[in-house]
Amino acid sequence: MANWTHLSVKGAITKIKDEEIVLPVIQRRLVWSEDKMELLFDSLLKGNSFGSVICIEEEKDTRPLFAYRAFTRDGNHVASHEVDALSKTQWFIIDGQQRLQSFYIGLTGMLNGKRLYFDLFSDPDIEYDFRFAVKEAELPQTNKERTSENMVSVCLWYPVDALFQRLSATTKARQVSKEVIQKLEIEDNVQIDVIETNVQDFFDAVFADESVGISKVSINKSKDVLENRQRIVELFRRLNDGGTKLSSYDLVASMFKGFDYNMERFLDNVVSEHSDIGIDQDVLIKLLLILNDKPSKEMADLTAEDAEFATSNYTRIQAALKALKKFLYASANYYWFASAKNRSAIPLYFLTYHIFHSATLTDKLEEMFEHFDTNDKSCQDMAVWLRLSLLNRVFSRGCGWIPYKTGIKKIHAVMQDSKGKSFPKDRLFKVYENHPLRFVSTVNENNLSEFDLEYVFYLIYNGLPTIRSEDIDHIHPRSLLLNAGFDEGVINHIVNYQLLDSGTNRGKKNGKELTDWINSGVDASNRQGYLIRHLIPQDPSLWRTRNFVQFCEERAKMLVDKLNTLL
Repeated sequence: MANWTHLSVKGAITKIKDEEIVLPVIQRRLVWSEDKMELLFDSLLKGNSFGSVICIEEEKDTRPLFAYRAFTRDGNHVASHEVDALSKTQWFIIDGQQRLQSFYIGLTGMLNGKRLYFDLFSDPDIEYDFRFAVKEAELPQTNKERTSENMVSVCLWYPVDALFQRLSATTKARQVSKEVIQKLEIEDNVQIDVIETNVQDFFDAVFADESVGISKVSINKSKDVLENRQRIVELFRRLNDGGTKLSSYDLVASMFKGFDYNMERFLDNVVSEHSDIGIDQDVLIKLLLILNDKPSKEMADLTAEDAEFATSNYTRIQAALKALKKFLYASANYYWFASAKNRSAIPLYFLTYHIFHSATLTDKLEEMFEHFDTNDKSCQDMAVWLRLSLLNRVFSRGCGWIPYKTGIKKIHAVMQDSKGKSFPKDRLFKVYENHPLRFVSTVNENNLSEFDLEYVFYLIYNGLPTIRSEDIDHIHPRSLLLNAGFDEGVINHIVNYQLLDSGTNRGKKNGKELTDWINSGVDASNRQGYLIRHLIPQDPSLWRTRNFVQFCEERAKMLVDKLNTLL
């Protein structure tokens, strides 16, 4: 059952400031952009409906269902906390956070270091213009869209928080208008009328109109706490059908936090420490389900036990992820996942799974991969599995299965059966072959072009981070090869590709015959290093365009040798 109350925006802001209106831990962070906040204020002054707010009312001296946090005034996240008994009656916002948060920031705070400004020369027939800016000088000084007869084309930006504070103190729009007019020495009658109109409209919308409708959902405290939490989380999930939608993983995070407020700290800490390898909230939640042997569990079926698994294994999960990073460094794969590109998280799930379930003591997890090159066969097998899987694109779309459904399910079945044992590299390869996927376990001169080109580059350049920003260059220039009658398929082949910085590729080397480039464009003191780095044959005769076929044959052997040393 619910009952309604109505507040002015000013009344809601006062309650937020006094923490009579708060956010339960199940709520996500602020996600609205500056543009959406600016449009909300325009809608407010136009009198447009911006939707109702829904809350649960928790009474003074009672233990609330959820841990909670205050609203933010600067856009930064505020940590939730748990109390045994409330010192005052509080409303826990279930729906409407983004709107209330926007009003609170716009009227009393800042976002991304920017204040909200109101153009007091706005034309209400077009829009009430609000903009976030670090300082007024950044804002446009004219508005060409104003075509009404009694409107002015210049802008007059005024800080919204200052306007709000002054109107709060005086409660008189006309007085504040006169103060602004006198301070800015405005004498034009049209401009004076516009300022007075806009300040009055602002006052009416924020102070006078009770435009914030709040529905208070009652809770039967005689019921089990967990049952009540599940009910509210389900309400939260259903309300997500409107407004700014949460992703499925945002909803899972909210459910987890509803079961155990410590999940907020868990998610925040783990993501902040491991975001460098692409572990965000969504990846972490999927990882938790996989570690708990529930890779296919539906969101609606999550229970308190699922959250408890995460928080009770916090130290072990952290240790496993730290060991994962050691492995990625040791196997020269760290920068593949630390690149700015979105990499598939599937291999990270199952490498972490093996680590998490392979040792009985946390300190042993911390010590894993200290002697990667000599002592640990399981680590070697993990590296070969990872490299061949990435080379064969088995985690990519169009590889022959749906990686995030079929792939995860089949890989997990093998991993679960191998807990506490050596890493099951060969069994996983059998999964690929039996599905069947296009999977090649041996690299040779004939199949070089079948592998993931970007990962081939990554391996042959020893996993260096700089390759992400370099150009793919034709070692023998394409233009010369075309003139010599060579086929595009041979020209545009991995054996004729290298990575170069864009300045060199598009400038000094551009169009030069390879022999001229190596002899005159590459410094003599660095020539040998250049040839070794790019796996270019040492025989100078192969640097000539006429010997391109022999060059390709020799370089193919060099590429194959390089890759096979890693496999």
